[in-house]
Amino acid sequence: MQNNQKLTLSNRKFHVIFFIHFLFLFCVYSTHAQTLTQTIRGVILDKNIQTPIVGATVILVGSAPIKGTITDAEGSFQLTQVPIGRQTIKITSMGYKEMLMSNVVVNAGKELILNAGLEEDITQLSEITVKPTLEKDKPLNEMATVSARTFSVEETQRYAAAINDPARMATAYAGVIAADDGGNNIVIRGNAPNGLLWRMEGIDIPNPNHFSSLGAAGGGVSILSAQVLTNSDFMTGAFPAEYGNALSGVFDLKLRKGNNQKREYTIQAGLLGLDVAAEGPFSKNYKGSYLINYRYSTLELLTKLGLPLGDFAQRFQDISYNISLPTNKLGKFTLFGFGGLSNSIGESKADSTLWKTNGDKRFEENFKSNTGAWGATHAINLNKKAFLKTVILYSVYQNGFHQQRYTNEYTLEPRYDESYMLRKLAVSSTFNYKFNPQLALRAGAIWSHQSYDLFREAWNSDLKKMERVLASNGQTGTLQAFAQFNYKLSEKLTANLGVHTLALLLNNSRSVEPRGSIKWDLASGQSLAFGYGIHSQMHPLSFYLYSNKLLDADINYPNINIGFTKAQHFVLSYDRLLNEHTRLKIETYYQSLYNVPVSADKRNAFSLLNATDGFVERRLANNGKGRNYGIELTLERFLHNNFYYMLSGSLFKSEYMGSDELWRSTRFDGGAAGNFLIGKEWLTGRNKNNVLGVNLKTTYVGGFRATPIDLAASHQKGETVTIDSQTNSQTLAAYFRSDIRVSWKRNRSGFTSTLSLDIQNVTNRENMYGHYYDSNLDAIRTAYQLPLVPVLNYRIEF
Repeated sequence: MQNNQKLTLSNRKFHVIFFIHFLFLFCVYSTHAQTLTQTIRGVILDKNIQTPIVGATVILVGSAPIKGTITDAEGSFQLTQVPIGRQTIKITSMGYKEMLMSNVVVNAGKELILNAGLEEDITQLSEITVKPTLEKDKPLNEMATVSARTFSVEETQRYAAAINDPARMATAYAGVIAADDGGNNIVIRGNAPNGLLWRMEGIDIPNPNHFSSLGAAGGGVSILSAQVLTNSDFMTGAFPAEYGNALSGVFDLKLRKGNNQKREYTIQAGLLGLDVAAEGPFSKNYKGSYLINYRYSTLELLTKLGLPLGDFAQRFQDISYNISLPTNKLGKFTLFGFGGLSNSIGESKADSTLWKTNGDKRFEENFKSNTGAWGATHAINLNKKAFLKTVILYSVYQNGFHQQRYTNEYTLEPRYDESYMLRKLAVSSTFNYKFNPQLALRAGAIWSHQSYDLFREAWNSDLKKMERVLASNGQTGTLQAFAQFNYKLSEKLTANLGVHTLALLLNNSRSVEPRGSIKWDLASGQSLAFGYGIHSQMHPLSFYLYSNKLLDADINYPNINIGFTKAQHFVLSYDRLLNEHTRLKIETYYQSLYNVPVSADKRNAFSLLNATDGFVERRLANNGKGRNYGIELTLERFLHNNFYYMLSGSLFKSEYMGSDELWRSTRFDGGAAGNFLIGKEWLTGRNKNNVLGVNLKTTYVGGFRATPIDLAASHQKGETVTIDSQTNSQTLAAYFRSDIRVSWKRNRSGFTSTLSLDIQNVTNRENMYGHYYDSNLDAIRTAYQLPLVPVLNYRIEF
């Protein structure tokens, strides 16, 4: 056994060394010297009402002679023969604040399409010249003033071990930690991962992750390809009134439009599979475009390299697209969507000698998780002050688990079968109106209808057959509405005030949620902000319509009247620009959670605040409480002169009260967390056309909480049984992990290629996940998180 483990580790090190050696040989490959250029195109719009800004000046900073242009009647611009590499774009227009777009990446393989929104200058005095400030992390949503920042697709590719996944990338930010290495579930300020809201193009979407479980907000890997995303917002508390049905945070994702002038392609291949993207115009005389990405992947490749990722063969494939269909008078239409199929298969072995040492080999298991969403948008400027956007989305989520077991006669017989399906139709409409440069209104409504089916069958050892133990289905609707004002009291003082309402038609639960924030720009480069909001979240439909009786009996829904879990968020933020490229941000927060579902029949420690996904077979009551509080610090040098770093840390406390009315730590109460990221790029080649990048990330998280296992009770029952009165009383060992990313980008006339190697947990540290009872050994064992995982990838754009 020890020899096998040593051989596996040796194989793993050999493959990593081989990858690094191969990367080095690729880097030193001889290159031709030539000056490469590319085109930058885009549209400049009013940030509030999306009207084109005519006559805006777009300049390539640092160009000699100065390279610039002016937007046309549609707000469009084009800069040709822009040298490849990282560039800075300056945009100015009379009556608007100047904007600097720094570190935009210009590659030889694809044109760069930039769409920017300018904020109106309330001074309206042309003789006053205001130096533009570089606010690289400022959210796209101007009504989000605390606990919010924008992120770029380039960051999801650059950060070590982020592997194009927004959720994995977000763990670099203060207050955000990973729930475990095996997936991208994230814990925000001590809240359970399922408190997260995913939005796309202005409407709520289903969990966009592979291998997701019922009611979860994360999974194994993102369904969405970085090829279809553009700069988006991420929020961790006290979010604006337009976001509802969320407790912990929001991913507000934006899709980029395909190139409407030329066809372009991206092909990507690596250990995670094959990825192909295509984009281009429908015709030369139409400004519409298409963008589509397909990926087929199998994680089996990593297992075949000797990496112990478990006994399951994991496969997934997905597709995502965005189709732009503008018209001359009827506004702009788009069709967008994504779909993902994933399954995990555990193969059994007809060998009884294996069953004694590894009981899992006696079982044949198949888990599947499928998600699809198909949407359409319509956006139109009603007049020079009003903008209306409407979105419709239909989505389906399917989850299933099937298990068979070998008998002593080596025949497979069923042991467990579960299936869950959720369907949802939603319509959202958002109205923006700008009264004047100081005052803007955003209001809207969201309607949704959803239905679900759930059944479960299990083996009855007495009857020697499968027996249905759970059957439930139903449907209902929700209504949401919001209104919020953005008021610039002066050039230095901005206030946002709004309200959100949420109603569940199934049981007439309602919530009215005031939201507000104020930001005061103190001295140059400094600001102080305060945000407050009441937030609520409905639970998965299966919570409400769970029945403990079969369909042919009297149906009883013990939890149908459960109300929303609610929270009050308080955030105080201080932001300071230390220099043109370095920012310091400190935030302190307090969250008071109430109406939390806990056990209704017994006085115990159960609470939904410890749950990571969404089905509970017990009667619940809204009698629980919770509280999260802490302080966060971020010191960030934005990429400048090909170098960046970010230090983020938090001290926090996360507690809850169950039906026994005792305050305890939640599972996620690690107490402290921190990240240090650093990266450097070296330009190589005679004309500096190639880029060698090295990025490092180190993460520390205080140990999660665990509940002691009752060995005697576990032995008697044959499965893990914990001691309820000691829930979360144990502290696991602290989590520590280092990741590295090495990349080599080569630009040639008409194409760009990138070879990269991400190594997660480069030191191969054994981080503890928890404990469980092993019935085969009749002992308590420790489960560990992922070991060293290399991800080699090659991408070409042309």
